[in-house]
Amino acid sequence: MIKSFSSFLFIVLIGVLCNAQDKKFKVHTVAFYNVENLFDTHNDPKINDEEWLPDGRQHWTEEKYKKKLSNLAKVISQIGTTENPGNSPVVIGVAEVENRGVLEDLIKEPLLAGKDYGIVHIDSPDKRGIDVGFLYQKKYFKPTSYKNFPLLIYDKNALKLKKKLEEDKAAGKTTDDDEEGVVINVDLEGRRYTRDQLLVTGYLDGEEMSFIINHWPSRSGGEKVSAPFREAAAALNKKIIDSLYKVNPNAKVITMGDLNDGPYNNSVKGVLGAKAKKEDTKKGGLYNPMEEMSNKGIGTLAYRDAWDLFDQMIMTEPLIQKDYTSFRFWKAGVYNKTFMTQPSGAFKGYPLRNSNGNVGYSDHFPVYVYLIKQM
Repeated sequence: MIKSFSSFLFIVLIGVLCNAQDKKFKVHTVAFYNVENLFDTHNDPKINDEEWLPDGRQHWTEEKYKKKLSNLAKVISQIGTTENPGNSPVVIGVAEVENRGVLEDLIKEPLLAGKDYGIVHIDSPDKRGIDVGFLYQKKYFKPTSYKNFPLLIYDKNALKLKKKLEEDKAAGKTTDDDEEGVVINVDLEGRRYTRDQLLVTGYLDGEEMSFIINHWPSRSGGEKVSAPFREAAAALNKKIIDSLYKVNPNAKVITMGDLNDGPYNNSVKGVLGAKAKKEDTKKGGLYNPMEEMSNKGIGTLAYRDAWDLFDQMIMTEPLIQKDYTSFRFWKAGVYNKTFMTQPSGAFKGYPLRNSNGNVGYSDHFPVYVYLIKQM
């Protein structure tokens, strides 16, 4: 009797293992990359791009611009290929792009041209001219709508500083570059112009999905002073997500971007309400796989020998359910290969950015998630 039962159990186990091995999954990579100052070499009178001209402070020549495009294309073409060989991200959000033209040049690069990327881009009111954008492989993703959401914030302290700098200039006094950086995006009424949040909705292999691309206000003026602006950005982001949830309680949304805050900051944990664990993510909530990575010391940028994970990808609860008959989250990562890092010196291991006239990649590493679906 025991022998018969053992034989029966062995047959059942073999059957289970065979069924598990027979399961096949479709894998797609979704990524975000702050490409750091992707400017062309032409003067745009509507923005402050003088630094990024051939005769500007960066001596930004056509040769350097083309090298930057080639470097970025190399990175993008490889993101996610560890688990998804042969295909770059089907969707990628980008930050710090000057205009649509630089994205058109980027997707024409030889390493990306064969992927047939489409572009969604809207000029934002940022005075430096750096926008967010959205690239998608037309074969897999079909956009149905897109909209930009402006972030309306006012900065009384920067307004006072702006007036002081204007008075100093009028008096012939030297002004501080850091102070100039704080006020460049502030108008005479105190509005702090910053990047819009870009919402793109469409069908990923026939399944409706929405993506929000973010580049939240910087820490200019100090983390504490500037925190309310990022909390305002988080509140806007939550409002967008809640509106999508209201239309469809099973809405699949990935909000991604350079948040200029870590997963532990109040903007992300408090205002947005993102959870670090799947089991803590309730229906109608948000899951942030980057928090666990941050707790392990993994980062996307470094400053004064400290790493932080400002670049994040956060998703709605339907993407972490266990039924893989539709697309679900599998795992997340930071793409930080050796060729993208400083090879030596005081900043060894940091992201390899433009420095001393040499063209790098970016001061941020890109992040990505895998979405999988049982075939």
